Amino acid sequence: MNKQKWAVGITGASGAIYGVRVVQELLRAGHIVHLMITEAGWQVFRDELDWHTDDREALLQEKLQQDFSGELHYWGLRDFNCPAASGSYRCDGMIVVPCSMGTVSGIAHGASGNLLERVADVMIKEGRRLVIVPRETPFNAIQLENMLKLSRLGVKILPAMPGYYQKPQTMDDLINFVVGKTLDAIDVPHSLFRRWGE
Repeated sequence: MNKQKWAVGITGASGAIYGVRVVQELLRAGHIVHLMITEAGWQVFRDELDWHTDDREALLQEKLQQDFSGELHYWGLRDFNCPAASGSYRCDGMIVVPCSMGTVSGIAHGASGNLLERVADVMIKEGRRLVIVPRETPFNAIQLENMLKLSRLGVKILPAMPGYYQKPQTMDDLINFVVGKTLDAIDVPHSLFRRWGE
């Protein structure tokens, strides 16, 4: 299998489990993941998942790495030594999941105010895949304009909206649908949900 290199950003939007599951699936598939988590993202880990985040490296090892064959590399938001921060690094693309509206704004305006925004900027300037998974409702006009701006640049906007035609029975079914659609957007095979017509 061709080991791909993916950047993943997890922000402070609600829905941290989506980011966790995307990382796990990429690692399960044997890929390399360069992970960035905002401070608000760490807070959502505590609030939504009841994770103790005092020892962040140990937590990521326990919750994400497990027995998967992929490679996980965690980068602080001020560590611009991350290879994906340079266009010369052959990164296959980036997913920001869940993506807060503040991060959408930073990416849309080319702020590069932290490593996550810088890597997203690199994906856009190099013409590589960038998938944004916003988890917000309702959207205001500023947020919609920022997402439209990114969409016009080729960024895939994939809201965390689960489908119901597969007749979900559990919360995990709903999570799997969004995670599966996210992996579809970067052409990573999975079997997380039953497709229409199957």
